[in-house]
Amino acid sequence: MLYTMTSPETNEHKRVLVAAPRGYCAGVDRAVETVERALEKYGSPVYVRKEIVHNRYVVDTLAERGAIFVDETNEVPEGSHLVFSAHGVSPAVHESAAKLDLKTLDATCPLVTKVHNEVKRFARDGYHILLVGHEGHEEVEGTAGEAPEVTHLVDGVEGVEALPEWLQEEKLVWLSQTTLSVDETMEIVKKLHERFAHLQDPPSDDICYATQNRQVAVKAIAAESDLVIVVGSQNSSNSKRLVEVALQAGARSSYLVDYASQIDESWLEGVNTVGVTSGASVPEILVRDVLEWLAERGYENPKEVTTAAEKITFALPRDLRAPRTSNA
Repeated sequence: MLYTMTSPETNEHKRVLVAAPRGYCAGVDRAVETVERALEKYGSPVYVRKEIVHNRYVVDTLAERGAIFVDETNEVPEGSHLVFSAHGVSPAVHESAAKLDLKTLDATCPLVTKVHNEVKRFARDGYHILLVGHEGHEEVEGTAGEAPEVTHLVDGVEGVEALPEWLQEEKLVWLSQTTLSVDETMEIVKKLHERFAHLQDPPSDDICYATQNRQVAVKAIAAESDLVIVVGSQNSSNSKRLVEVALQAGARSSYLVDYASQIDESWLEGVNTVGVTSGASVPEILVRDVLEWLAERGYENPKEVTTAAEKITFALPRDLRAPRTSNA
C-alpha cells in the first residue's frame, strides 16, 4: 500500500515516515497460506508444530479458524495433518512425525531450507560449522539439528571466544540464521576471522533478502525520526533487530509493539517525526491500525519511503497447490 504526503497546512511539524519494504515476506506468506489451504482442504483440526510464524495476531487468527498449535509432534494424534513452521525442523522431528504416521506439510521457508542443505553439504565434506544465531530460536535448533555433532553455535560477539581452541585444527565454515542484523553479523564474522584465520565464508549470504531489505528501509527513515515504532512480536527475531537497527541509525527512541493499543502516549512527547515499519511476519492491517492511532493524535498524511521492490514468491507445498488446468 502506498501512502502519500498531502497538504502540509495542518500539524506541519508532525510527520510520519513509513518504511518500505515492510511486513510479510515471501516465506511468511507461503507459511500462512499453507495453514489456510490445509484447513480448507482437510478441515479442522490441522496441527501446527510451534508458531507457524512469530506473530501473535497471525497465530491467534489461525487458531480461531481451527489450527491447533503444539510444541512437539508427540502431542499430535496419530495419522493427523501436521504443518511444520516457517522456521524449519531437524531430521529428528521428521522422524518423530513419521513414526506417528502424521501427514506432514512442510512450510519451512525455502531460504531456511537452503541453509539446512549447506549444513548437510559442509558436514559431509568434513567441515565444522560455526552457526551465527540466537540460542533457543527454532530456526537455529532446526538448522543445527542437521549435523549437531559438528555444528557450534555463535550467539553474539561473546560467543566467538567461547568456541573451543581445538577448532583451529579443523576445516571451518560459518553460516547464519536468516533473520539476524546484517551489521551485527558482519561484526561477529570479523571476530571469527580474527580468531580462525582459515575460516571459510559460505558460498552466498544466509541472511534473507527480506531481513536485509527491511533493515535498509528502517535505516532510511530512522535518521529523520525522533521515534520509530516497529510492529512485531517479542519473539520475532527480525522484528527485534529492526528496533536495534533503528536506534543505531539515528532514531532517538524505538519500540516494538504487537498492536496500536500498546503504544504509550508518553513516547510522543517532544516528537515531531514518527517512523513506522513492521517485521517480516506482520500483516499490513496491524500497520494500518498504528497509522490510524497516530493520525488521531495529529500525525497525519504518512509518507512512504521506498528503498527496494520485492517481487519474490514461493510455491506452496505440492499437496496444496491448485491443480493445473489444460488449455486444450
